[in-house]
Amino acid sequence: MSSSSPLPVFTVDDLEVAPVFDVPSFSKSDALDLGVIAADLIRARGLDLAVDIVLAGDLVFRAKLGATGPENDFWLAGKAAVAVYFGVPSLLVRRRHEAAGTRFDGLDEPGVDHAVMRAHGGSIPLFVRGELLGTITASGEPDVVDHQLAADALAAYVAR
Repeated sequence: MSSSSPLPVFTVDDLEVAPVFDVPSFSKSDALDLGVIAADLIRARGLDLAVDIVLAGDLVFRAKLGATGPENDFWLAGKAAVAVYFGVPSLLVRRRHEAAGTRFDGLDEPGVDHAVMRAHGGSIPLFVRGELLGTITASGEPDVVDHQLAADALAAYVAR
């Protein structure tokens, strides 16, 4: 990402009023379409991002562009685990903790496996008829950029 480009800003309020991705159906074929949209956005923006889509615990799509590599797998999985556990974008979990003055990686969240979960932006849950089906997750840039990419890919998918 260009050092002259300002980073997107997301507040708790911004994230809480953002549209939830909730559709009547979403197949593996739909996940591929969404993944291609995300990969096209990554290329068009010249970003170093890995993106994946997981449905019901099954990795359906993954692309690693630019300078991403195996080190992104840990972050993809950790952010997605947060989105699945809390049912909201991983960035919203982070921002709520920051607003409350608490640390996600401490003991403030009983029952959370801090060895796995990473409350950093980039993962957004995918719902089908109100039921959590999976996630789209991006990793490799500052986490607000990761979140923006995932949100923009979802918006483009819905608008098509």
